Amino acid sequence: MGRLIYSMITSLDGYVSGPDGGFDWALDEELHDFINRQFADVRTYLYGRRMYETMVYWETAHLEPDQPQVGIDYARVWQAADKVVFSRTLPEVMSARTRLERTFDPETVRRWKAESEGDLTVDGPTLAAEAIRAGLVDEFGLFIGPGIVGGGKPFFPDGVQVDLELVEDRRFTGGVMFLRYATRS
Repeated sequence: MGRLIYSMITSLDGYVSGPDGGFDWALDEELHDFINRQFADVRTYLYGRRMYETMVYWETAHLEPDQPQVGIDYARVWQAADKVVFSRTLPEVMSARTRLERTFDPETVRRWKAESEGDLTVDGPTLAAEAIRAGLVDEFGLFIGPGIVGGGKPFFPDGVQVDLELVEDRRFTGGVMFLRYATRS
């Protein structure tokens, strides 16, 4: 049985993107290598349209001449996994091992978890909110960046309570802190 993991880089005040859509801190080699190892065993990525359109970059990122080795390594991890994109408006997917679903069905995702030999991730705060509300998320990974942005897209949806247990923490030299929590039954 696979776990469903929701993990993103956030600001200290809990946003996955600032009011202008991004952050000022960068993904350094140490952090990128750690992320590569965290996601090496993921079998399936679940994306909403916007997150997929961001992540599809990794389909060809290994071909860029200035791509560092950690970027090439992540591209290979991403390419090896299956991807499911939930979108009513995306006309087609642009990457291998990817399929398009028009609606998010919690029971289908529950079945995928039960049948999977590896982990799944739910990526993007809007899709993750649906999974959290349905009680599907088994782990939360927060890569907390060194900044407060004052608004934007929040990591957690409003009105949801989940009892968590800290199972891992790590500090990176660039100022990012990683916190991994498991849901308590």
